[in-house]
Amino acid sequence: MDGKTLARLAAVIFVAIAIIATAIEMNHRDVSQDASVTFPPAAPRPDPLDAELARCSGIGEAGSRDAACLKAWAENRRRFLGQPAWSAPGPQPSSPENGAH
Repeated sequence: MDGKTLARLAAVIFVAIAIIATAIEMNHRDVSQDASVTFPPAAPRPDPLDAELARCSGIGEAGSRDAACLKAWAENRRRFLGQPAWSAPGPQPSSPENGAH
């Protein structure tokens, strides 16, 4: 066997090994992706606020006069803005705006 034929044979073997390694790697990725797809995401807990907001949305303009709707919208704003939960008002600090000196 001369050197030219030996080089061609080595190149063919190298390409064949590269193709086989690529096929194995692609098959391995497919299996790992399939495994992650088989587990459904956890179902979120139902939020009673969502149901109340849907009800208020359904009653239209009457919702602006409904105390439960006003409370639900206030709670939704509080959550959206990331404010802490409402607590009972405590003693107000005195300030010039309150009239106390």
